[in-house]
Amino acid sequence: MILLELHLMQTLMEILFKLSGEVFFFEVHFLCLLYLDSTDIDFDQEFGMHVGISHTRWATHGAPSACNSHPQRSDPNNDFLVVHNGIITNYQDVKKFLMNHGFEFESQTDTEVISKLIKHLHNNNPHLSFRELVEQVIQQLEGAFALVFKSRKYPNECVASRRGSPLLVGIKSKTTLATDYIPVLYSSKDLRSLQTSPLPTLNATGLHRSDSTTEFHPIGEDREVEYFFASDASAIIEHTNRVIFLEDDDVAAVKDGNLTIHRLKRALDESTAREIITLKMAIQEIMKGSYSSFMQKEIFEQPESVFNTMRGRVNLDKETVVLGGIKDYLPEIKRCRRLLLIGCGTSYHSAVATRQILEELTELPVMVELASDFLDRNTPIFRDDVCFFISQSGETADTLIALRYCKQRGALIVGVTNTVGSSICRESHCGIHINAGPEIGVASTKAYTSQFLSLVMFALVMSDDRISMQPRRSEIIRGLKVLPEQIKEVLSLDNEVLELSKELYQQKSVLVMGRGYNYATCMEGALKIKELTYLHSEGILAGELKHGPLALIDDAMPVVMIVTKDPVYTKCMNALQQVTARGGRPIIVCEKGDVETQKHAFKFLEVPHTVDCLQGILTVIPLQLLSYHIAVLRGCNVDCPRNLAKSVTVE
Repeated sequence: MILLELHLMQTLMEILFKLSGEVFFFEVHFLCLLYLDSTDIDFDQEFGMHVGISHTRWATHGAPSACNSHPQRSDPNNDFLVVHNGIITNYQDVKKFLMNHGFEFESQTDTEVISKLIKHLHNNNPHLSFRELVEQVIQQLEGAFALVFKSRKYPNECVASRRGSPLLVGIKSKTTLATDYIPVLYSSKDLRSLQTSPLPTLNATGLHRSDSTTEFHPIGEDREVEYFFASDASAIIEHTNRVIFLEDDDVAAVKDGNLTIHRLKRALDESTAREIITLKMAIQEIMKGSYSSFMQKEIFEQPESVFNTMRGRVNLDKETVVLGGIKDYLPEIKRCRRLLLIGCGTSYHSAVATRQILEELTELPVMVELASDFLDRNTPIFRDDVCFFISQSGETADTLIALRYCKQRGALIVGVTNTVGSSICRESHCGIHINAGPEIGVASTKAYTSQFLSLVMFALVMSDDRISMQPRRSEIIRGLKVLPEQIKEVLSLDNEVLELSKELYQQKSVLVMGRGYNYATCMEGALKIKELTYLHSEGILAGELKHGPLALIDDAMPVVMIVTKDPVYTKCMNALQQVTARGGRPIIVCEKGDVETQKHAFKFLEVPHTVDCLQGILTVIPLQLLSYHIAVLRGCNVDCPRNLAKSVTVE
């Protein structure tokens, strides 16, 4: 039984399996095996073992290291072991509770609280079954998780559960399966708070049905069966194509070779069984789901990725924002004289996109710098500066060198990355993890919108104690509340963008024009077109149109314009009229219902209206889709553009 999360950029994996009464651990870092004990293991031997659990971890809490790898244990005796995919948002509260009850922690992960919590519950309720203990554990957890538990207290058993993070059960058997469905059993356990210490003894009469048909097993003489718990079908497709997709709060328990699925409560219109599905896709297709490339998948993951960026940080009801990674340094940040935002490529564009709202809400001068140019100029840095270094990978060479340059001069360093344990994370004083999840395509999409959002949240944190800013803050937080749904609405334009791409893919150049909050959208959209389609593309500030770019405009030059109802709308309309007066045929990204702007358009794409400082998140997505479709029509590799790398680790 395995829990695996497969990505091209996993940071660390540890494997546990049980053999001859002993538990063995191995740490796998990329393709190297590092033995954590001196036992001589023959990897060509076929082991008759009961269970093995593993997790290729994408680090979110704690750097990639042996002590932070999974499985996490409850105690040195390995009484309970757990692997976890996801983020526990209330882990600090649970950890404090457990420390007050004498538990000591070995790692920096959020996962360790789970293994110690189930140990605590078992200590106080030793009569509970393994499955009942897991049911009690998941009631105390907030956030997203897919979990697999193993315990020496419960031999020949393994229990798994999920909420928010995907989890499936693969079934491999040499004989016919007894059924194509597994009934769901329902338990009745009270939801109890961690504040009750110790947790009360729970009655064990929880199952509404217990007939033998609720247990899954193969039929026939050879009843050997293997079960695979996985967060992604790509982890198990080479072993079996028969899977059960678990629902939120399902608890799947394997005991003595039989599988049962339990739930605490039955919701209205909820299915009372889980179907065994036969997958018919190749492993490469399953990794990408129904998408043809990782980039397309990541574009369409943005409703979830922006939600994950906000999760546990933005309280929409109380209209508050908390960034735990910078909390201890916030008083010092608020005393600074200047903010510097430094990055390369897409990360630089996210800084440009948020500069205006940062200036407005912090009332500080905000400098946005390309890391390479910043270094070339030997830019003066002072001790009362706060410098943000933005990088998806956390390893971008120019950005990292600029970080060290500023750190030597006494500035406070804030890292904004998508990779815990990266060089920028380690060398920063504090930081903001964008929580976008692994991004495999070379061209950044969901990381850009999560960087954008993270910096907006920082602006909200900086202004939380300013009475004069509260109406503006409330307006922005209301915009954040509907942002994931609005992104889904923009993604529904995919077919319209495809038809538009068919008219553009044979062109030699594309101009992208806008101003104000949408200037960064123009630069980012032009960069995507360049790196994916190999067409020349340029992002133009509409206010600079008369200072040279207007000479390029004629009826043959494709022009994409971003025009939204923001403070610079009138100025953008002036630029639009200059384009049409010279025979230009503009393709306009505008707000829904903006009939006046659409009158001047050759083609237009409508996006929902939101608060001005968030509009760039919605207007950039049509350009991501446009660059993707043009690249596909031109026969380009959208996941691996020529001459480019995902992480630029050299200057």
